[in-house]
Amino acid sequence: MRGLQQFRTKKVESMTVLDDDKPTPRGELIIQIIPLPSDTNPNGDVFAGWLVKQMDIAAATMAGRISQGRNATVAMGGMEFLSPLRVGSQVGCYGELADIGRSSMRINVEVWTLDRTAKNPHKVTEGRFVYVAIDEQGRIREVPEQHQ
Repeated sequence: MRGLQQFRTKKVESMTVLDDDKPTPRGELIIQIIPLPSDTNPNGDVFAGWLVKQMDIAAATMAGRISQGRNATVAMGGMEFLSPLRVGSQVGCYGELADIGRSSMRINVEVWTLDRTAKNPHKVTEGRFVYVAIDEQGRIREVPEQHQ
């Protein structure tokens, strides 16, 4: 069985555009995780909040690399859950830098899952996250020039 990291990625402006008849994750694989029974409701579906947390962690990781330091989430949006996420599924969060300003970064995150019994991964959700670079005192600072 092929893992999520083996699927090709394709950079595009909009995360809603599918790649012909074989959609694949867009961006860089940031984290992979498997939800546990404690992350689910009584029906075995993973809580949406758990998934949003993983997406925020993935986007913050990318923002930290870009800003070379601390950053803070200032906004998130554009989320729509396409299908339930089951306990035990392999979950991959893919991040892509969409825009960068003097101190802010907009990162698109897609979540793809590979269920235990599935042969191919499918997209669960996507979202837009905005971060601002901050210094050690929590004040806004510039993103290093090589990333602007």
